[in-house]
Amino acid sequence: MRARIYKPAKTAMSSGTAKTRHWVLEHVAEAAREVDPLMGWTSSSDTQAQVTLTFESKEDAIDYAREKGIDFVVQEPKPRKANIRPGGYGENFATNRRGAWTH
Repeated sequence: MRARIYKPAKTAMSSGTAKTRHWVLEHVAEAAREVDPLMGWTSSSDTQAQVTLTFESKEDAIDYAREKGIDFVVQEPKPRKANIRPGGYGENFATNRRGAWTH
């Protein structure tokens, strides 16, 4: 049984970082997914692939994996770019803009 420990990236649909603060331990699927011939759903006999655990720190996740005898791989998060424009979207409609706003 192998697992991956990582810190999730922010979603592309939002600029918020709400679900990126915790570390996640996720089991790697050992069995391939199969298509059910009657319903067409995909399924797997590997129930561990459904398990996702969250931890406050990377060390907590590593300690848990070692305690339970789980082989794991740690993926370090990539640093976020520092070129985030101050003000954000609302700055486009501010009354104290330097230049004229046109379509």
